Amino acid sequence: MIAIGGCIGTGLFMASGEAIHSAGPGGALFAYAAIGLMVYFLMTSLGEMATYLPVAGSFSTYASRFVDPSLGFALGWNYWFNWVITIAVDISIAALVISYWEPMQFMPSWAWSLLFLAVIIGLNTLSVRVYGESEFWFALIKVVTVVVFLAVGLLTIFGILGGEYVGFQNFTIGDAPFLGDGFSGQFLTALGVFLIAGFSFQGTELIGVAAGESEDPQTNIPKAIKQVFWRILIFYILAILVIGLLIPYTSPQLLGANLDEIAKSPFTLVFEKAGWAFAAALMNAVILTSILSAGNSGMYASTRMLYAMGKDGMAYKTFAKTNQDGNPLWALALTSVVVMVIFGIELSNDQAYQYILAASGLTGFIAWLGIAISHYRFRRAYVLQGKDVNELVYKAKWFPMGPLLALVLCVLVIAGQDTDLLLHGKVDWSAMLITYMGVPIFLAFFLYHKFRYKTRLIALKDVDLKQD
Repeated sequence: MIAIGGCIGTGLFMASGEAIHSAGPGGALFAYAAIGLMVYFLMTSLGEMATYLPVAGSFSTYASRFVDPSLGFALGWNYWFNWVITIAVDISIAALVISYWEPMQFMPSWAWSLLFLAVIIGLNTLSVRVYGESEFWFALIKVVTVVVFLAVGLLTIFGILGGEYVGFQNFTIGDAPFLGDGFSGQFLTALGVFLIAGFSFQGTELIGVAAGESEDPQTNIPKAIKQVFWRILIFYILAILVIGLLIPYTSPQLLGANLDEIAKSPFTLVFEKAGWAFAAALMNAVILTSILSAGNSGMYASTRMLYAMGKDGMAYKTFAKTNQDGNPLWALALTSVVVMVIFGIELSNDQAYQYILAASGLTGFIAWLGIAISHYRFRRAYVLQGKDVNELVYKAKWFPMGPLLALVLCVLVIAGQDTDLLLHGKVDWSAMLITYMGVPIFLAFFLYHKFRYKTRLIALKDVDLKQD
């Protein structure tokens, strides 16, 4: 359920409408299918490594052992920093979402944010079983919502709900902007929708972080990974198809849906078309649980990453200490303090906060790059050292095509953040700094470790393949 919940969030509930408006139903389906295929290959790569070596640090540990310790250091600290910022964002957005209901406006937004943070810290202070249980229910709410949405949408398309047969009249491929406006227009629109789709899928890599504490990773991780393809197909591709069939892509209602405009969520629009007057309130509740789920997962992922780095000597050993339940409370304490500091900056200095937020913008894609590189090196080292690939508990299909495709698409999406620069040579240094800030910060972590410890790329014959 953590694996399922990781790929369903506000990206699907809110941003999918903007993707359809920009590229048309056909273009949005293509973009989500392409990124979905990339994510599938990434998860099979991560699944192969996680079943062979289930550790809490996941891809940070894999990069350190299979590629270069400096890469593992940079990935780990960058990923931790990203989730710390994400938690601060999530508690702010949750306060905004809950204010949709007027009775909930009796407290100021900052008070709601601190209350949500206290709940998230509380869930992560208890045993990992409590975290797993809470995420199970958070994920279940999202899954049920999408399944109900698909059922209601299909009934509306055929006129059983909503009073009229819609059919395929709103679905278009040829005249959508995705396939018009010349090469520049196509490229810009395609990249824009790829970005939306990419951010929507971020969080699926949490399954690798959770592998180190799952009950039977050799059995459960392959099961979860094998279902990734079907989750992407059902939850994203079918949802985009239903929205594209029911709502014309030219509708201004689909454009720019923000979390303070729940009425513009494509899910809300479809439910309302079916005659559900309470659709906005329903989606507001679902989005609130989705945001709290993201914050809860972010706290878990960041504390486990810091714990693993403490264990591997990439952070102070204090962070590797756990209580009797195996919970890294020191890592949790530091993470919580930094979240509150960033939240304080957000309240007091909007410009400084925008730069902090920009620093985490590309972290998810950089982490995916790290997974692809680590798996490519792992498999090559595994074969070179005379091991039989067929002995792996779970084997990623179509190697090396999977990690290589993921690597190419990740680089394309990262480079394509500033499409004006790429296509027209226009340089806005301030905008460029904010857009690409995540890259130099990642490189700073990498180069700091590289120069301090004089690390080198690990030769394939020297890659440590011992199972802990």
